[in-house]
Amino acid sequence: MILQSRTVEGAGFQYPVELHEDLSGLREKLETLKKVSRFIIITNRDIAGIYEKYLIKEIRSIKVPYHIIYVKAGEKNKHIDRLKKVFHEMVKQDTDRKAVIIAFGGGVIGDFAGFVAATYQRGIRFVQVPTTLLACVDSSVGGKVAVNLDLGKNMIGAFHQPEFVFAPLFTLSTLPSREWSCGIAEIVKHAFLSGGDFLEKISRMKRSDFTSESEILRYSIDESVRFKAEIVSQDERESGVRAILNLGHTTGHAIESLTKYSKYSHGEAVAMGLVTALLLSERVLGFSRENLKTAIRIMKSLGLPRGINENPSKIIEHMEHDKKREGNTLNFVLLEDFGKYKFGVPVERDLVLEILKFQKGWDELG
Repeated sequence: MILQSRTVEGAGFQYPVELHEDLSGLREKLETLKKVSRFIIITNRDIAGIYEKYLIKEIRSIKVPYHIIYVKAGEKNKHIDRLKKVFHEMVKQDTDRKAVIIAFGGGVIGDFAGFVAATYQRGIRFVQVPTTLLACVDSSVGGKVAVNLDLGKNMIGAFHQPEFVFAPLFTLSTLPSREWSCGIAEIVKHAFLSGGDFLEKISRMKRSDFTSESEILRYSIDESVRFKAEIVSQDERESGVRAILNLGHTTGHAIESLTKYSKYSHGEAVAMGLVTALLLSERVLGFSRENLKTAIRIMKSLGLPRGINENPSKIIEHMEHDKKREGNTLNFVLLEDFGKYKFGVPVERDLVLEILKFQKGWDELG
């Protein structure tokens, strides 16, 4: 049974993002795909150990050959070096251009499997079955797929839209706290960018309100998907307004690459990056101190980190490898007000360093 559904569409693509209680009904969705030669499931053993049996039950009844490829969990394993083994295994399985990849896991799996789909034999179909809150609200939607390099996150990527997104919410019941932070950070990001009723409702929520069966969770996912779908429909390939979805990510990605994707979850790094962006917004665009205090209060109530612990100069070095750099300045997404944003805002390196030094070890707004 579909709990909620949104449509993502743009020039040449249209697909649904559906929320379901569990994996029941996935078979019917997969059967809508025409001329499938085989399914290639890309997942990790952590999620497979709990939920694979439910996935296989749905796929077996279709009577299309399938093969499971396990990749290691964690952002550090979403690396270009991991591709070769997967491609070789697909070739050994006689995977042709009519095959469909099923990305079964969180954001790392979705990005990695999506990139495999975008590049294998110049592109084959794939579907997203997100199993984390982050993947439900952000990474499974919009078609951005990528792998990491040592010096930068998502530096090798493509735009490749899924056939559909099927989100079984029962998988969220086993998420550890840090994975909840990942998704909540992206929800907060969307609320800051959206403003209005979405932000107002988020401002009244506590961390304990987010459970796998709560109406608040469904509302937050639906609103995040709604907002992101609107932006993607205007700008699929991030040549303009879609860049706003990188709010908080310039600092966040730098922190992740600096710490080799092993110290912080993506959401923790993005939360720190949101604070950097808010502080810069106050200095550069006149974002009000009252709004800044509101944003920090929301993040604190939802259990998100705000200060940073890494060396600011080292963070800057990794920012300078980022795709959003131009010349001697770093480009940021900043806010003039909640719901009023600017992208591609050039900020001098020295000012960014000043803000990062202020934020180091800082946990509250002075």
